Amino acid sequence: MQTRKLGTTDLHLTSIGLGTWAIGGGGWKYGWGAQDEKESLATIHRALDLGINWIDTAPVYGLGRAEAVVGKAIKGMRHRPVIATKCGLVWHDGKNISGRLKRESVRAEVEGSLKRLQVNVIDLYQIHWPDPKNDIEEAWSTIADLVKEGTIRYAAVCNFNVNQIKRIEKIHAVASVQPPYSMLERRIENHLLPYCAKNNIGAIPYSPLQKGILTDKFTAKWVQSLPEDDHRPDVDKRFQEPQLASNLAFVESLKKLARKHGKSVANVAIAWALRRPEITSVIVGARRPGQIEETIAAGDWKLPAADISSTEDLLEKHIRT
Repeated sequence: MQTRKLGTTDLHLTSIGLGTWAIGGGGWKYGWGAQDEKESLATIHRALDLGINWIDTAPVYGLGRAEAVVGKAIKGMRHRPVIATKCGLVWHDGKNISGRLKRESVRAEVEGSLKRLQVNVIDLYQIHWPDPKNDIEEAWSTIADLVKEGTIRYAAVCNFNVNQIKRIEKIHAVASVQPPYSMLERRIENHLLPYCAKNNIGAIPYSPLQKGILTDKFTAKWVQSLPEDDHRPDVDKRFQEPQLASNLAFVESLKKLARKHGKSVANVAIAWALRRPEITSVIVGARRPGQIEETIAAGDWKLPAADISSTEDLLEKHIRT
């Protein structure tokens, strides 16, 4: 799979990175239902076998579970993948999650991640959310210190807007930003992506499949079958009416476009996101080996210009409905 240089760093990331949010399983506010650890390990190993060279995770995914699984998967590897993790979301009383960006909290989170991941250094360390907004400078200064100390290689952010990036880049360089981006979530196109291009900041968006909506499996029956501890039907309005019916119709239209190329809807969605030159890589979640085997085909596939135009027409119609 092709690789792209991440901003000003010496990291070259494959165009698809493995996301581990769903590998965190269920039992927490933003869970995805029960997850078998053996299947998680098999998924990570399969992704690496297929050429993916980086993994994105976070302490909050499964309240430590996802990081621990990643640590088991890469333990003992002579050439381990690039590991990106995060800080800023902490949990207490078992499940309650809150934002915290104080110096002592960031340092504690780094130590926890190092232990769960079983590594001595974190390749890419990101502030998960700019929350509380008034504390982002304190957290960023702490991360900059950890870079100097050698615990972190590169510092990055997730879910930051341009103004927030400008606030912290005076303290330390921003290697990359991780925003949501898909056919159904395009807000970064107007300001964030142009800013990244102008300032040589890597862009590594998450959820190009919009939590499973932009896949062939997305049907009303599938949504109804999701387990009780899967956050999507209760928390995400795209899985609720009236957006649900509109999204179902949109995906049916995408299936026709995908079949023309012998591809899946997921392949089309990933290739569509990668069409933007500002994007270094997209993070695609998987919890079973078969899922990554399907999506990997989009890593080196360029969506034809005519089909990009067709998707724009479909999206315009989708917006009007």
